[in-house]
Amino acid sequence: MNHGFTVKPGAAVKLNQYKREGFAPDTDFIAMNPANGCWNVIRSEFDDLLFRHASKCGATVFDNTRVTELQFEGDRPISANWRNTSTGIEGRISFDYLIDASGRNGMMSTKYLKNRRYNQALNNVACWGYWDGTDSYMPGTTRDNAVWIEALEDESGWAWFIPLHDGSTSVGIVMDQESSNRKKKASRAASGGSGSNLLAHYKEELSRAPGAIKLIGKGTLRNDGTSEAVKSASDFSYSSSSYAGDHFRLAGDSGAFIDPFFSSGVHLAMTGGLSAALTIAASIRGLSSEEDAQRWHSSKIGSSYTRFLLVVLGTYKQIRNQAMPVMSDVDEDNFDKAFDILRPVIQGTADVGKTLTEDELQKTMDFCRHIFAPTDPEMHSAVKSRLDSTLTSPDAPIMIEGDIDRLLGDTDEEAKIVLSEINARKPIHTMYNPTEYFAEEAHFGFKAVLEQGKLGLVTA
Repeated sequence: MNHGFTVKPGAAVKLNQYKREGFAPDTDFIAMNPANGCWNVIRSEFDDLLFRHASKCGATVFDNTRVTELQFEGDRPISANWRNTSTGIEGRISFDYLIDASGRNGMMSTKYLKNRRYNQALNNVACWGYWDGTDSYMPGTTRDNAVWIEALEDESGWAWFIPLHDGSTSVGIVMDQESSNRKKKASRAASGGSGSNLLAHYKEELSRAPGAIKLIGKGTLRNDGTSEAVKSASDFSYSSSSYAGDHFRLAGDSGAFIDPFFSSGVHLAMTGGLSAALTIAASIRGLSSEEDAQRWHSSKIGSSYTRFLLVVLGTYKQIRNQAMPVMSDVDEDNFDKAFDILRPVIQGTADVGKTLTEDELQKTMDFCRHIFAPTDPEMHSAVKSRLDSTLTSPDAPIMIEGDIDRLLGDTDEEAKIVLSEINARKPIHTMYNPTEYFAEEAHFGFKAVLEQGKLGLVTA
């Protein structure tokens, strides 16, 4: 906050051009913990703040230094070759434990373990630019400067509009690679083979997001007309078959990455970092065997990834207005852990424990899609004033759409929408409560100990 990053009051999400947007206030999370606020950040500045903070906390840091190769004893990494990219100086460093936080490069996963698995349903690409002089969402209200998310009119993807603290606004487009390639090819054909550069493609697809265009207003694209105006990157989602091994852990994008719709990257990175730290501490302090610590970390990261994955897939199912077969993209064990409180409701108590099916995944995605229902805080307040408080409590048992329909019938459509949203968020909200999410969630018979000076694992 002292750095000046823009406070994020929430996000306005419009998944259907024929319906109003929903507003997801960050107060949902702040109500659980005042420290749960969010900011829109410029990643390079945010990453540098974390890097400098680690140094102040006592970590030895090496700037402009790239790891080029690892050495092993059996399956255990023991040292790394490095090269300073500024001076060209090279060397080798030895270590007892390795945490791979190398981002999407994922040295351990891609070069040595070769265990990265790409998600077939989310092979997306993104392109974006930075705009000056744009308008903002609902100025002069408590929602001023909220992020805007909008499905494209042709259901091929979505657009983002994110205000930043330097006065610029990041505006981007995400769609699956097949659609992107098809559109570029059609544009080139229409122009006789000479058109559809990245800038033209970006502007054409942005025109399919009328809400974003309205917010841009009279804003201007930085470096418009040049190759520097628009950036592009693959947003292919992926996971790993495991996230830990003998004296090493994977954290953040080095092990798994999910489409950025839900802004889950930093959360999963922090989850991975904390899990790596406490499992290594547990191993060093003899609170668990190294093997048990590895299993705990892999289970924690796998289930965290799967929670976000099903939410994102449910959202895309709504954006594209079609079913998305995803059985091949979901690890059954991780699904069991990620949605243990939801499975009895979705599948029926008698069937829990049976083999995961495509039907159950589709029902879970349908349940999760209500996270971004077209509601706002005023609608929530109105509904809560006329319903029994136990129905709208975040601690009440989960209700699915059929339960809500039976309860309310056709008498109160607004209440049905609000209750669907409240219930869809219950499995997700647990991830933003560190006490519940880490200290209460058991994996392989162990729970986390988060007390400073005693970080580790304890028998559940």
